[in-house]
Amino acid sequence: MTSIETEIKQKTFRNEFQKASLNLIYSANWLMTEHKIFFAQYGLTPQQYNVLRILRGSIGQALSTSDIRERMVDKNSDSSRIVDKLHRIGLISRKVNQDDKRFVAVSIAKKGLELLTKIDVKEQQLDDMLSKLTHKQAQTLNQLLNKMRDLKKSQPTHKI
Repeated sequence: MTSIETEIKQKTFRNEFQKASLNLIYSANWLMTEHKIFFAQYGLTPQQYNVLRILRGSIGQALSTSDIRERMVDKNSDSSRIVDKLHRIGLISRKVNQDDKRFVAVSIAKKGLELLTKIDVKEQQLDDMLSKLTHKQAQTLNQLLNKMRDLKKSQPTHKI
């Protein structure tokens, strides 16, 4: 098992909270890189996949770009730009509301569903990225991450 100390070549930390924070950031970046490599083989970014996954989950109900943004894992993504790109390559469809031209209803296209079906077959590769964890450890990790974010909601945002 490779430690965070070895990975970033740092022997000491201010405390375990700093070490955990850096470890989490480092690990999240590692995981994101692995996701980028995985989705690139399908011509997608992780953010584009996320939009397709959201739209598949709402089949029968078109969503606005702001609805999609609210459901995205990466809240900093430019959902409008992603929707435009997915529309250009035929993976989603858009329909402008005749009463309110600002509202664009977005839904997944047949081609998008077909691509997601191809990805579904290989999705075990994504799960395998965390295969060193047991099911129970993955559950515990999820609980700890949820708890960490709940703490953020109960405290004011700190300015650095």
